[in-house]
Amino acid sequence: MILSALATSVGINLGLTVLLAAAYTLLRRRPPYVAVYSPRRPYAPPEPWLPAAWRRTEADVHAAAGLDGVVFLRIFVFSIRVFAAAAVVGVGVLMPVNFMGDQLRQIDFSDLPNKSVDLFSVSNVQDGSNKLWLHFSAVYIITGITCYLLYYEYKYISGKRLEYFMTSKPLPQHFTVLVRAIPVTNGVSVSDAVDKFFKEYHSSTYLSHTVVHQTGKLRRLLNDAENICTKLANLKSVRRTSGDPPGKFLGIFGRNDLVGKYQKRLEDLEENVRMEQSDTTRSRQEVPAAFVSFRSRYGAANAIYIRQSDKPTEWQTEHAPDPHDVYWPFFSTSFMDRWISKFVVSVASILLILVFLLVSAFVQGLTYMEQLETWLPFLKNILEIAVVSQLVTGYLPSVILHFLSSYVPSIMKLFSTMQGFISVSGIERSACNKMLRFTIWSVFFANVLTGSVLGQLEIFLDPKEIPKRLAVVVPAQASFFITYVVTSWTSIASELTQTAALLFHLWGSCAKCCKRDESKPPSMHYHSEIPRVLLFGLLGLTYFIVSPLILPFVLVYFCLGYFIYRNQLFNVYSPKYDTGGRFWPIVHGGTIFSLVLMHVIAIGVFGLKKLPLASSLLVPLPVLTLLFNEYCRNRFLPIFEAYSTESLIKKDREEESKPEMAEFFSNLVNAYCDPAMKPIQQHSNSDERTTPLLS
Repeated sequence: MILSALATSVGINLGLTVLLAAAYTLLRRRPPYVAVYSPRRPYAPPEPWLPAAWRRTEADVHAAAGLDGVVFLRIFVFSIRVFAAAAVVGVGVLMPVNFMGDQLRQIDFSDLPNKSVDLFSVSNVQDGSNKLWLHFSAVYIITGITCYLLYYEYKYISGKRLEYFMTSKPLPQHFTVLVRAIPVTNGVSVSDAVDKFFKEYHSSTYLSHTVVHQTGKLRRLLNDAENICTKLANLKSVRRTSGDPPGKFLGIFGRNDLVGKYQKRLEDLEENVRMEQSDTTRSRQEVPAAFVSFRSRYGAANAIYIRQSDKPTEWQTEHAPDPHDVYWPFFSTSFMDRWISKFVVSVASILLILVFLLVSAFVQGLTYMEQLETWLPFLKNILEIAVVSQLVTGYLPSVILHFLSSYVPSIMKLFSTMQGFISVSGIERSACNKMLRFTIWSVFFANVLTGSVLGQLEIFLDPKEIPKRLAVVVPAQASFFITYVVTSWTSIASELTQTAALLFHLWGSCAKCCKRDESKPPSMHYHSEIPRVLLFGLLGLTYFIVSPLILPFVLVYFCLGYFIYRNQLFNVYSPKYDTGGRFWPIVHGGTIFSLVLMHVIAIGVFGLKKLPLASSLLVPLPVLTLLFNEYCRNRFLPIFEAYSTESLIKKDREEESKPEMAEFFSNLVNAYCDPAMKPIQQHSNSDERTTPLLS
């Protein structure tokens, strides 16, 4: 890609970014759009959003979005620090060295716009040149900076996690465990079996239990009732705002008829719900799983980490999620069902990656004008127009890839749901790992391998040749990934305008009978946003010495993201759960992978550039990086998996004499009652639905 095509892409995306930010500034405080742009703080006094986002402290972020929100923003802080240093070295030192080389051409400043961006890459440095030692030194420098900042962030966030635990009020999930695979004999209920077992083996700490029931049919009825309630409320709202009784369509159907029809259906559904709740309780439709609560955090921890039975597949215990975080539908799955689901999901994930490889091959073909003219010869005359060719090669491929990638997170979340996780946070953390693997293979490697040399999949069959082959194929896609990063400015700016939510809101305003429920703010989709952010860290590190021109664009992306998401976490997104910062180990592992990949590519680059000594001296670097990762895993990861005996007992002793603990334990007995089993509210005769069906 030539510099003028890159400039076209930068100009388009910069203009769109400014336009979206301006539109957000104009619309955010207009009454019709408050439900879209500030559902969490609709009555807050108007103030400029950018200074407000800058002024807020980390304590404010923690109060508004929990520790997961703090961790998400720390990813941007960490990335800005890393790529600020990388940009100083890459743009200030490496890029001038690359440009002043003459491997690709003699220097000619008069025709710079028509020169390839490869002139700023390491490919333009003469083979065997001593200037390559600057690139060698830069690899060690940026690795040292990144590892230091990784250690600092891991230590800081693990300290925040411990502080979060020690300063938190008593929470049900700290006193409760989930028990699955409960063995039941004939004539004995699951409830009786649980009560007998824990009274016998945990008599001093056992408090109570709640057995899980099969409520699939009941949930379907409740969902139908919720939908009818929403339609009924919208119809009544239209009737109140219009002021006149609506006329009938073709003399047959009027809105009053619909109101009566929906009220009758709602009455029938509510009666069916009550009957189903009664049948579920009376017929003991129990699942061999139960939430078991204890009188102390230490007692609950003992039940989790000590095997309960001589048969490992029985009385299996695990951490209980927050009651509001429980995902109820999959409790009926057995151990074998969950095992089979994991296998099926693994195969499905691989197939999805393979399908996306074909998509990436097509998208990459758009970056090569010759290949595009071969595929679509009837467009040859149009493609010869300079502006069209620059748009097609410099802008269109990355837009298509962004668009298609936006549908993958929901698929990965569905895959994780099928695996039988019992919490929404567990589903999203699993989906986050899947999305990260998908992003690495289907966005990075797929574009690298299919874009440069078709049939390069055999690159991994000979491990000795991996560095050399990557050193050839990765630089060839530098121009594509630079435009991909630039296009992402518009993508992250569209987070401000909430384009999809705005369209739904406008549609609901026009077709009021189809208006959606905007009473609840949306939640942050960490499972899709964290892998997306880590992808740009991967691109910045892998192209650090290969094509440092990408670094300022990556830095701009992280700066935009930092301010935009600080604003969104306060005004738009409401936390659905709080894992206590358990997303950070995923971030750490992804960054370590990016560093090692950078080292492998650098080893191959110096080999191709006929500087074998530099390649040899780089070999210890990935080994040292992996050793550093292992040290961090042993030092910090256990803090994210479980709390220590010291912390648990200290917290228990601090609270055992507090008078409010009696009330807490009284509420804990019913904390894990399935919402589908709770009494429903009467709505069929009310004029307006102001509360949810479940009380």
